[in-house]
Amino acid sequence: MLKPQDIFVLLKLVVMGSRPWSYAILAVELGMSPSQTHSALKRTLAANLTVRQGEKIVPHFRNLKEFLIHGLKYVFWAEQGEMTRGMPTAYAAPPLAELLVSTATEPPPVWPDLDGEVRGIAFQPLYKQAPQAARTDKNLYELLILVDAIRSGRAREREIATKKLQIRLEQYASDI
Repeated sequence: MLKPQDIFVLLKLVVMGSRPWSYAILAVELGMSPSQTHSALKRTLAANLTVRQGEKIVPHFRNLKEFLIHGLKYVFWAEQGEMTRGMPTAYAAPPLAELLVSTATEPPPVWPDLDGEVRGIAFQPLYKQAPQAARTDKNLYELLILVDAIRSGRAREREIATKKLQIRLEQYASDI
């Protein structure tokens, strides 16, 4: 059975492209243990979201795209909470913020984070380490934002996020 951290690890693998990696490297960059990253990728292999290419494990982009767009919001739905300080996500962060105008009366969704600079409605990230990992990897942050918009957004937000996600996945797939 897939866990949210499996998708978190897989999205990191996507943005790494053809860059060499190890479980230890993934673990450090994601703030996880090597055994957690190993288990996560083992589950993504079983779910056919990754495939083996020789000695490497790589994303199965077609299956991943289908799962992220059509299945993720049902399996790992977005939970929202109370006002808190955190990092903007979904429609409130790039690459969606410049395309979607929010109402001034509605606080933005944020991942709860003590180091966050924005006050908004708590939005549970896909995995608890997302804010820390996103701080050091802009590309991962943007993929997580798009995924969050698909997990929770209104129809227009989901549509725009879906299109942007498809474009990015195609770009990453061509780099491998």
